Order: sequence, then structure tokens, then C-alpha cells
Amino acid sequence: MNDAQADMDVASGIAKHTHVSVSGCEAVPENLAASEGRSLLAPRRVDSFTSKLSSPSSPVFTQEHKGAVMNYKGDPIQIGQQITQILLNSPDPETVLLKIADVLGKSFQADTCLISSVASHQATPQTVVWCADDHTSLAGNLSEIRSKLWMLLNPLLEDNLSNSEPLAISDIHAIETRFDVEDPVRAVLVIQTQFQSQANGLIVIGRWQPFEWTDVEKGLLKAVADSVAIAISQVQLQRQLRIATQYQTLINQLTMAIRSAIEVNQILQMAIAGTAQALEVERGFILLLKYVDPLFKTRSLTKALPKAKVTVACEYNTGEQAAISEPGSALEESFADNISSEQTSSINPLSSTLPSSFLLSDCYLCQQAFQKAPEPVIITDKQDITTSNGFDLFDLETMPALLMVPLESQGTVLGFLVLQHRQPRSWQSEELELVKWVSAQASTAIIQHQSIRVRQDLVEERTAQLQRSLEVQAKLYDKMRQQVEQLRQLNQIKDEFINAINHELKTPLTTMSVAIRMLRQAELPTERRAKYLEILDQQCTQEINLITDLLTLQKVESKKSPIELQKIDLKQVIQNLAEPFAKKWADKGLTLEIDSPTRSLMLQTDSDSLNRILEELLTNAGKFSEPDSIVSLRATHQVSQQVNQIVLCLTNTGACISPTEVEHIFEKFRRGQVAIQNAVQGTGLGLALVKSLVQHINGAIALTSCPIEDTQSCETCFTLTLPLVFDLTKI
Repeated sequence: MNDAQADMDVASGIAKHTHVSVSGCEAVPENLAASEGRSLLAPRRVDSFTSKLSSPSSPVFTQEHKGAVMNYKGDPIQIGQQITQILLNSPDPETVLLKIADVLGKSFQADTCLISSVASHQATPQTVVWCADDHTSLAGNLSEIRSKLWMLLNPLLEDNLSNSEPLAISDIHAIETRFDVEDPVRAVLVIQTQFQSQANGLIVIGRWQPFEWTDVEKGLLKAVADSVAIAISQVQLQRQLRIATQYQTLINQLTMAIRSAIEVNQILQMAIAGTAQALEVERGFILLLKYVDPLFKTRSLTKALPKAKVTVACEYNTGEQAAISEPGSALEESFADNISSEQTSSINPLSSTLPSSFLLSDCYLCQQAFQKAPEPVIITDKQDITTSNGFDLFDLETMPALLMVPLESQGTVLGFLVLQHRQPRSWQSEELELVKWVSAQASTAIIQHQSIRVRQDLVEERTAQLQRSLEVQAKLYDKMRQQVEQLRQLNQIKDEFINAINHELKTPLTTMSVAIRMLRQAELPTERRAKYLEILDQQCTQEINLITDLLTLQKVESKKSPIELQKIDLKQVIQNLAEPFAKKWADKGLTLEIDSPTRSLMLQTDSDSLNRILEELLTNAGKFSEPDSIVSLRATHQVSQQVNQIVLCLTNTGACISPTEVEHIFEKFRRGQVAIQNAVQGTGLGLALVKSLVQHINGAIALTSCPIEDTQSCETCFTLTLPLVFDLTKI
């Protein structure tokens, strides 16, 4: 038997003589809170005893023992005054009875003194024990000794303790021989305290040795019993007021928290911590359920237990703050889809013996709570339970008293609010009402958070959809804008091409038409006739070359142009082109400088394509070079482990080419702004044909245009890279 059971036994013994209901008690020193129902949570109207305690209370003595009492060392009037002062000066009602026990123990020159209050409508029992200073070494075993003592005293109290007379036992061992000789309590003097004709407590004076209690001591104990009864009643009233205030504070805090829509984990933390503190229990925690079957809605749909996972959402231990899962963890996720989604959880590592999660089928108490919902599971003492399945989850050996209230919403069990205490205790009806109310508020908070989370998820989903739609529209708009810009550029190129073709076709034809008319003149001199014939030949050749360029470009792009590979000397090819271009450039004052190795530069390639590339590049350089400038052509042979190639660099000085034009310079019919502004002849096909022919012979070409310092001119360089040996696999 433990301390609390002993207290319950003695309280039951007192109640049987006075018809007072005893529902529970606690061991030394336990501060238990009484409970009020939802409608009873406001403090009841009680009459204050301060006015009665403003002056020392004087116990009433009969004439037959008054003189004897006055000759005894303890003065009942002085004891009454001390009790009154303790009541008036003690700010904490929990220490009042212990101080009174100290006064009584010293006044009776006893070894120990016990004062116990009886459970009332709103106050749970309280038991305190005082031990003399010279016997403090026995205090460690006092709880066990008291438990054995109550096992003996309980039947004696039922038979011998009257409503007003004390019970004196000079030697317990003489009455009962089942106690060991080491048990220190041998003699006891017991009296029941009464207030307003009802028993409200018990006073026990004890000695370690057998002792004959005198009538004087009995009279003194009887004389001070009224003062102690008043003190017990006052302490109970103060505890009732404090407990009712705690209840109301908890209710107000939860109500405001839910209205303020704060985070649900904070509401649950507040609920479990506030409830555990108000009921003065050792531990509390909230369990949440996750159903494997998302369509499972109500318990009434099936008699079988559903497959569900139980997770610990938050936990409270005496002296520690409530431990809660972090935001974004399984607790936060479980509220978003408490009934129909996956849920996992973790708790802060307090002193809890609970796992972070377990199956509903693994816990007998959870199964019972689920099946009994909406009614709570109430365990006063673990000894009341016949099975031990799943008890290790709640550590009932350490916490034998348990209250498990379901969290429900429209018939669906969301979880459980669990309270545990280190000592056996009866759960008062007012306490049950409070815990049920808190559970209802916690369920409301969970459902409210779930609804908000669902709406938030829906809003986020719709927002994401809208964002994606806007992004798609933006991409489509950007694509359309690019296409419009491309169409505009193509249209501009088309216009420029038409203009160029018109000029390139119409001008030679016009010239040829004039020459033909002149040749028809009969009296035309021979010299003039020869000149007109030469003009006809030049213009006809120009038209043929234009058509040839178009056809060649079309063949190369369609990859229908054949490749005739042969070994050629690049130095010789360059020399063959140098003389004709030197004559063409003579009028403009251009000079061609050639820089090449002294040895031959032999390579395998298509001779016609290479010649056409060099002709177009030199022609282009002649058109856009400044007068009296130098056109440089440098040839080098690059050999390494990775490459074996010939690099040609054709450089001239002229107008700058913008970076934008550089990007598009090799496109068909593309003419630079300089060519357009200066009316330079051309169709825009030359460089496009060069790029196609270079790719045709597995080469590469690039263009740079770099400003020359202190001038408005740029150095333009075409870099042509040709493989020394043609790779047939790249055709």
C-alpha cells in the first residue's frame, strides 16, 4: 500500500461517521486542485473566515478538565492564537497545515504530527506530516510507516472514533503484532475535526515509544481541534478559490487564443500545460490519430478498430514547459489533413517514456479510449485494471492514475488528451468537466486549423496555377514578340534584297540595252563598237555570276553540291588571286600584303570552293576598305596533339561593324548599315555563300571588328580555319 491509499483509507474512515463522501486523497505533500464544471467554473460565493480569525479563537473547556489543561505545558489559547496568526500571515495556503502540524507537535512534545483534510465538493484531500528535529533520520521511512499505520487505524477508527472524542492508543504493537519492531510509531492520539457539524479532517499525534495518553493531553487535543477545523476549512476555501481562478484563467486563455487564430501548436501547448497545472498532475500529453483509410469518418460505421497511427503531438511534465513538435513537422502536417492524410511526428526528448509514434492496435488504453468515445477512460489506480497490454506506453507503474479524454469532431476521433499522476487519485466530476471542455476547445482548434490549412492550400494551389498561367502567357507573348521581330527583320531583309536584286538586275540590263541601241547605229566607229561590246560582255557576266551565286548557295545549303577533293598548295592559290585583285584595287589605292610561311602549305580540300571563298573575302575587303589602306592576308600552320590546321586571317581597315551586325553578318541577304548608307553594290549573298562553302569543306570562319585608337575606323578581320586533311566522316 502506498501513501495515497493510506490517506484514502483514513479519509474513508472519517467519512463513514459523518456521511461525508470521500472520493480521493493524495500523499505527502500533495497540492491537488478541485474542479468545477463548465457552468461551475466561476468561483462559488463563500463566506470569508477572516473576520472570525481577526482575534484569537478561544477553545471552549468544560469545568471538569479546564484546570488540568491549564496546568499542562501546552496552552490551548496560545495554540489557538498561533493557528490564527498562521492563517493570517501565510500567503501560501499549501503551507498552512504543515505549520500548524509543527505547532501541535511541539506543543504536545510529540515525535510526529499528521494533519489530513477530507475531500470536499471542490477540494481534494491534503495530508501533511511533521517530524521532530531529533528524529529527522526517520523521515525517509515515514511514508511507508504511515501506510502500515493506516492499515491498522482504519478498522479502529470505524469502531472507536466518535465525532468529538479523541482516540488514544498507547502501544500499537499491543493491539496488532504484524508490524516489525523497527516501525517507529508506537503510540498515537487521534481526533476528528469538524466544521459546521461535518467532519473535515483528522489530527494524529504520534510517539516512537509506547506512551500512556493522559486526560489532559486528550482534552488539549479536543480543545484545539476546533481551531484546526477552522484552519482546514479556510485552507480548503482558499484552494477552491485558487483552483476556480486557475480554471477560469485557462478557459479565458484558450478562448482568446482560438479567437485570435494563433498557431494551433501553441494552443495545444497552452491547453495541456494549463490543464495539467490546474489539476496539479505530474504529466500530460496530447495524442493525434492518423487513419490509414482516408475514407474512415466515424467510429460508428464499423465495430472493428480502424488501422490508425498514434503520434505524440505535445507533452507536459511537472517543472518543465510543454514539449511540442516543431512547425513544419508531422504535428503541423497532421492538422492539415488530420483525418485523411499521412502523418508522422517527433517530440522533444523530455523524460517521457512514450515513443514518438505507435499503432493504435499496439495500445490497449488507446483502443479503450477510442471505443468508449466520447466518454473518457478514467483510472484511479493501475490496480483497478486487470490487463497490462500496452501499459508500458504510459508507464502506469510510475504514473498509476490516468485520465484519457478523446478529441472529437462530428463523431470522428482526432486524438486523445491524457493526464497522469504519480499517486492514485480520484478524478472529481468538476475536473472531468474541465478536461472535457478543454478537449472540445482543442478539437475545435484542430478542425479550425485544418479548415484554414485547406483553404490556404487551395489558395496556394490556385495562385500557383495562375502564376504558371501567367508565366506561360509571358513566354508566349515573348515568343510572339520575337516572332514578330523576326518577321519584321525578314520583311526588312526581303525589301532590301528586292531592292538589291532590282538594282543588280536592272542596272546591268539597262546598260546592256543602251549598248545594244548604240551598236545598231550604222555609222558607229569601230572603236566605239568594240567598247560597247565589252560593256555587254561585262554586264552579261555580272548577271550570270549573280544567278550562279544563287544556285550555288541553294545547292550547298541542300547538301547537294559534290565535293571534289584534291591536294593543293595554298600559297599558290593565294598568289594566283593576288595579281588580279591588285589591278582591281589600283584605282582605290589599296595594297595587298601577304604573310605566309616560306614552305608550301599543302592541304586536302575542294579547290573550287576554296577559290570562291577567297575571292568573296577579298572582294568584300576591297569594297569596305578605306582608300589608300593596306589589306593583309596572313597564313599560318597550327599543329598540336588536338589540331592540325591552316589558319587564314584577312584584315582590312574601314568602317566599324556593330556587335549586332557581327552576329548576323553571314545571313542571306543581310547587308550592313555601311553598305546601305554608302550605296555599295551587292546583293547580300557574298558572305552567306562564304559561310556555306566554309562549312561545306569542314572549315570555320569568324569575324571581329575592333576600334582603332584615336580614329573612327575599325580593324576588321575574317579568320578562316581549314583542316589540313579533309575528314570524310563529317560530310
